[in-house]
Amino acid sequence: DGNIYETVEIGEQLWMAENLKTTHYNNGDEIPYPSDEDFGSWDEGQYGIYDNDSTNADIYGNLYNWFVVDDERGVCPEGWHVPSDEEYTILIDYLGGQFVVGGQMKSTGTIESGDGLWYSPNVGATNESGFTGLPAGYRHSIGAYHNMGTDGYFWSSSEYTSSEAWNQKLYYNNLYVTRGYGHKLNGYSIRCLQDDIEGCTDPEACN
Repeated sequence: DGNIYETVEIGEQLWMAENLKTTHYNNGDEIPYPSDEDFGSWDEGQYGIYDNDSTNADIYGNLYNWFVVDDERGVCPEGWHVPSDEEYTILIDYLGGQFVVGGQMKSTGTIESGDGLWYSPNVGATNESGFTGLPAGYRHSIGAYHNMGTDGYFWSSSEYTSSEAWNQKLYYNNLYVTRGYGHKLNGYSIRCLQDDIEGCTDPEACN
């Protein structure tokens, strides 16, 4: 789609520092954007924009159901992929563990003070890691949008059950990052991780 994303190296991983906002798979096929009434398909990938407001996509990216993640056509740019649960664990362990790293992963500032996107108090937010986690909220499987400004949900590529998949969650009111599982029909944010290419020292050359 011609989007340009900031990236950040954290440990030995290279992450997108922004939420994905593409509307196409890598082969050019469009990702369906259903009406609120039709959101929640078991048969296809879908995406939504919070409150159907395009300005939210510019800031927070899109919210995708898990079938976009699992589609063989690929949703991340060439040379990148949706991280597995294990790859998120590597990131979180590198930064110090789930009970302390939320602050390092969240963007700074608050809505109330006019210098951020999180509602107050945005506990512990330093963005020391450069991950720049955003509170994009989520789209419920029945189509309603929730929690923009308070929570950020990030899909992994790892299944939990036939109807659920692993994800990570950031909060406005504590400095944790929580590993959990969400319904595959929900719409969450996606961050892409560069493929692990042995011997790669120049990220641009490895894309």
